[in-house]
Amino acid sequence: MLEVSNLVAGYGTIPVLRDVSLTAKAGEILLIGGENGAGKSTLMRSIAGFNKPDDGVVILDGKPIGGLAPELIARSGLRLVLDGHRVFPELSVFDNLRIGAAARPGDRAGFARAVDEIYTVFPILKEKSKRYARDLSGGQQQMLALGQAFIAQPKVLLCDEPSMGLAQSLLPPILAFLRRWAQAGTAVVIVEQHLAVTAPYADRAVIIERGQVKFSCLASDLDAKLNAGVAAGDA
Repeated sequence: MLEVSNLVAGYGTIPVLRDVSLTAKAGEILLIGGENGAGKSTLMRSIAGFNKPDDGVVILDGKPIGGLAPELIARSGLRLVLDGHRVFPELSVFDNLRIGAAARPGDRAGFARAVDEIYTVFPILKEKSKRYARDLSGGQQQMLALGQAFIAQPKVLLCDEPSMGLAQSLLPPILAFLRRWAQAGTAVVIVEQHLAVTAPYADRAVIIERGQVKFSCLASDLDAKLNAGVAAGDA
């Protein structure tokens, strides 16, 4: 569903990503990890069009999208949920969800079903559906941001640090929701530092180091791979 080949990107003359390649298949969760400053967020922003790649190819469902404007990439079926609980604070919870429906005009029945599912998964959003988004906690805003993306029913979902600013107890329900979402056919890519918590929900993992792919593996093998790398470094 998503193919990234030899991606090079950065900020002005400052290179961040160097020759990054990865794939995300429909129905799976790809976990991307790495230290702060490794280039994970730049990778997400470059795929979604917020940073224009300097080189390389990005393919979404068989069509090249590298270098397109973010709104065109979004219309093609890719959504990026940024870190920091990016919602529209002066709109109600329900109106935030309605914004996600812009990607599916005229589909009122589909919108209603999607909202019902979001309210089932995150009942606090139903309880506060008429409240301003600014009045939600950080965790509730993250749920709302995911809900807004879910309403759009993208082919590929990118999540950049969904745990940022959250109590750790809130991360498992969000990951379980993403797991079910992936099983319905969406390709889900999660950037996360809490690898031990996130890996059980993922299928494959990619570790980025200094703007390059250090290694990729099955998510179930990630802990062993990381421990082997530490042992090799100690040696």
